[in-house]
Amino acid sequence: MITNIIKIKSHLLIECLIIFFLTGCLFKMNAQSNIKIGAYYAGWMQGWYNNGRLPAEKIDFSVIDYVIHFALFPKADGTFDDQANSIRESNSEALVKAAHSAGKKVLISIGGWNSADAFRGATSSLKLIKFASNLVTFMRTRGYDGIDLDWEPLELGDAKEYIALTVTLRSIMNALQPNSMLTAANGTQWQIFAQIHQYFDIINLMTYDLSGPWGGWVTWHNAPLYNGGYEFPASGGLVPSAAGMAENFIAAGVPANKIGIGIDFYGYKWQGGSGTSSGGVTEPRQSWINPPQLFPNIPYYQIMEEYYSPDFYRWDSSASVPYLRIDTPCDWSDKFITYDDERTCKAKVDYAKKKSCPEFLFGN
Repeated sequence: MITNIIKIKSHLLIECLIIFFLTGCLFKMNAQSNIKIGAYYAGWMQGWYNNGRLPAEKIDFSVIDYVIHFALFPKADGTFDDQANSIRESNSEALVKAAHSAGKKVLISIGGWNSADAFRGATSSLKLIKFASNLVTFMRTRGYDGIDLDWEPLELGDAKEYIALTVTLRSIMNALQPNSMLTAANGTQWQIFAQIHQYFDIINLMTYDLSGPWGGWVTWHNAPLYNGGYEFPASGGLVPSAAGMAENFIAAGVPANKIGIGIDFYGYKWQGGSGTSSGGVTEPRQSWINPPQLFPNIPYYQIMEEYYSPDFYRWDSSASVPYLRIDTPCDWSDKFITYDDERTCKAKVDYAKKKSCPEFLFGN
């Protein structure tokens, strides 16, 4: 089977990953369901109950099985910053208390974008034991049930240090807090995870943020399920997709039952540019002469409130993802908006269910 992880970011929901271990329906789950649901919960979202914030006591723990508190930021000296993302002691206490009262587990994440250099320093031979011990001590002191590694960007050249960190963390966690969870977030380094998948409970693939107006590119979706067989005109390489990433990890030897794929409830707005088939950008797979602008990470609710119209809605059947096509009289205001909706959620759940068929089954 393959786990299916859905990353939801909304002013109405906590930032989350919904993990499908077997089969089930996204929006209708019952006691007989084998679905496991985990949620990324950013420290900065804790606070008053408006403007996209959600205090721990407002979380509906009946719809999740565990939560990942995001995130500590590593320091090259083997310590870490618990203030940058508001992982204050009071925030940890509130989340752990609320989750445990509901019978759910809480993991502490470390890393995030642009954390690679700090991780490299902290995992050097002279600092690795200190760093791993500090993490486990923090986990235990604050009452967490596990650790989530989010080394970004992880390069193939980091393999030695990343493997050493994983093995060391797992060893210390097993000794001091047996049955604690260890998870990871990645999307590209299947060669590394093929060597150490046995140390992780879940390997979450970051199957979003997969496009941009870069040289040699075309307009493409933020979090497509499939690539539809489409190749970049210049290089001949396939455009990225969730299924493509998952298949790379499986082919490398990572068991499918440890893999998660993502649904990003943020969208990307491409706007303007020139030289496309419609003037400015309005659809996927368009080349341009002058590049369009990209506006990333627009919340789903904002897309619905500010841009959505049934007349603009399109479904890209080859990628199993929706988009909005907005063609205006002025090229600079043309828009291609790619996002995930309930239809995409179902498509990704169906993909996970397909991967649980016997010929793809990797038993627990």
